Amino acid sequence: VELAESGGGSVQSGGSLRVSCTASGFRYSAYCMAWWRRRNPDEEREPVGHILGDGSATYADSVKGRFTISRDNGKNALYLQMNNLKPEDTATYYCAAREEYCSGRWGYYGMEYWGEGILVTVSP
Repeated sequence: VELAESGGGSVQSGGSLRVSCTASGFRYSAYCMAWWRRRNPDEEREPVGHILGDGSATYADSVKGRFTISRDNGKNALYLQMNNLKPEDTATYYCAAREEYCSGRWGYYGMEYWGEGILVTVSP
């Protein structure tokens, strides 16, 4: 199994960036795919949002209306389009996968697979 992020980098506040994730080694269309981020090394990763195999997406309140998660099941690809970026969006972004569902009534389940992460830096 492999999840590989790409497309990170630096952008000014108010700008846009798209990060991608390519998956292999599992039945991609049957998995919930999620984006997480870690803003500081001493903090826990936090969920940014996730998308089910049918394309329905859910977002954290902090990014709702600014970020869009999409997937291409034919390419085993996951995308995170980030618009109107803010300095507080600076983080290492991780893609993650879990079979069928990512979350339930009490929050996120443990993810099965993780990428290595990619850095996104937003300057004021």
